[in-house]
Amino acid sequence: MTLETLSTNKAHGGVQGVYRHDSRETGTAMTFAVFVPPHEPGEILSVLWYLSGLTCTHANVMEKGEYRAACAAEKIIFVAPDTSPRGDGVPDDPEGAYDFGLGAGFYVDAMQAPFATHYRMRSYIETELPALLAEHFPADMGRQAIMGHSMGGHGALTIGLRNPMRFRSVSAFSPIVAPSRVPWGEKALGGYLGADKAAWVDYDAVALIERGARLPALLVDQGDADNFLAEQLRTGLLEAACAAAGQSATIRMQPGYDHSYYFISTFMAEHVRWHAARLR
Repeated sequence: MTLETLSTNKAHGGVQGVYRHDSRETGTAMTFAVFVPPHEPGEILSVLWYLSGLTCTHANVMEKGEYRAACAAEKIIFVAPDTSPRGDGVPDDPEGAYDFGLGAGFYVDAMQAPFATHYRMRSYIETELPALLAEHFPADMGRQAIMGHSMGGHGALTIGLRNPMRFRSVSAFSPIVAPSRVPWGEKALGGYLGADKAAWVDYDAVALIERGARLPALLVDQGDADNFLAEQLRTGLLEAACAAAGQSATIRMQPGYDHSYYFISTFMAEHVRWHAARLR
């Protein structure tokens, strides 16, 4: 698969790059970021995926996430995809809302017109982009972990639950844990998948856990000053589901923190080190 290099910058002895390719899944050009830490020739490195939240691109975490020092120290490749397809002909929310359409792909394979053609973020993240990464970067695809923020936390949880043998660990900041039960998720899953809620289960972390899916290791950090906590995130539903199912999980309420990258950057290095311990 052909890969176009948009930019590279040296950082912490490694290379922060931004790349673009033509995606067979989305039918569009897709841009993503990869940080490759310093390493020896021929050395292959573990991989940490980061899925971003509503309105974001690859650039938000790349510019504000403060992950590179920890990834360099732990020899982890950090991959940050986009959050939706983009470009001419890609449908958006008809009212221009931020929580559906462009920048809000919710990591699903859409089933409803006009979104089904391009909005195939599940297959893009689970299948197409990993193959591209393995082809072009020194990635050990036998040692992968995944994390995300908000909508991306939803993505990390559900992708991890559907692929427990692929990802050794899963973590999230402020994740949407039960999209079937909150306004953001009801709008997105209904719009992309249709009214039949049986089709939503694969994209709802709490529902997947209740139906028997498990993770090898789970860490969640949630700020208690997050203005989305009560209505959209509902972390307590994940705590209850894990407790009822016997799913081991570390779920922490962090006092005074909100939904922003000030929060994420504070705990990012700790998350990287937590994943590193499970990727060794």
